[in-house]
Amino acid sequence: MLTADDFSPVTLEDRELFEARYRRFPQVHSDNSFANMVSWNHYAHYRKAVAGEHLILSSTVNGETRFRFPIGPRDPGIVREVIRLSQEAGGSTPFVVFNGDDRNYLQEIYPGLLLHPYRGFFEYVYRSSDLADLPGKPYLKIRHQLNRFHRRCSYTTEPLGEENLGEVREFLERWCDWRDCETDPVLSNEREAILTSLAHREILGLSGLLIRVDTRIGAMAIFQELNPETAVVHFEKGLPDCEGIYRAINHETALLLRERFPFINRESDLGVPGLREAKERYHPHHMVGVYYARRSEMEGVI
Repeated sequence: MLTADDFSPVTLEDRELFEARYRRFPQVHSDNSFANMVSWNHYAHYRKAVAGEHLILSSTVNGETRFRFPIGPRDPGIVREVIRLSQEAGGSTPFVVFNGDDRNYLQEIYPGLLLHPYRGFFEYVYRSSDLADLPGKPYLKIRHQLNRFHRRCSYTTEPLGEENLGEVREFLERWCDWRDCETDPVLSNEREAILTSLAHREILGLSGLLIRVDTRIGAMAIFQELNPETAVVHFEKGLPDCEGIYRAINHETALLLRERFPFINRESDLGVPGLREAKERYHPHHMVGVYYARRSEMEGVI
């Protein structure tokens, strides 16, 4: 029987465990990625357990623990075990599913289980060619903004590497000063996640791209392979040194990734209205859904 004692914290030493599982069972939502868990561990306190062929994950944010749909071959028995454990050890929303296919399977075996969409954590997935080419009328305004950036700003691009890592950290501090990270818990936690990513970028399999405006770093993106068809952009930051710099880093990243990946996952909007509008403006090809169950609605269903 699966218990909370079977779980241990996710650490850097777990890389091979995750890589082996994810080669067999590729992930489509970035929150299950190993890099995400290591980078945000200070905030979400990720834990894992192995039960036969299955990898089971949990997270605890602000004292609220949630267990996730097991990663592995379809097996109603292990699903039942995880749901039972979530009822025993989880919070008010103790069970979460990070992909529509798993949601559909779960509702086949437990049709009475109510699963609610967690819209703020739906992830936006775009065709790489759309972000790189910005084709047709839907992208007309973005093309105009990007062209204005090109006319007004003298810029170069370069990969993130050991030689510019110190400058990237300085850029991040300037970005935090501009956004006043100290008074915003979300931005403060994100800064720590970015610094962790930078410190362990090689073992986490992360790459990055920088834009320099008049020799000084003005924008950066940090990304990696999420699955064989999809790259995920974990972080994208820019300073108001030149209008349109976010359009530029988005475009340059897509140009770099398009030859290898048909799709680019640009993660969620966290329910922030302005961010949601910005992501929708690029016309996603599809969304990766997130669904949760409420403890109060789970009794008697399993």
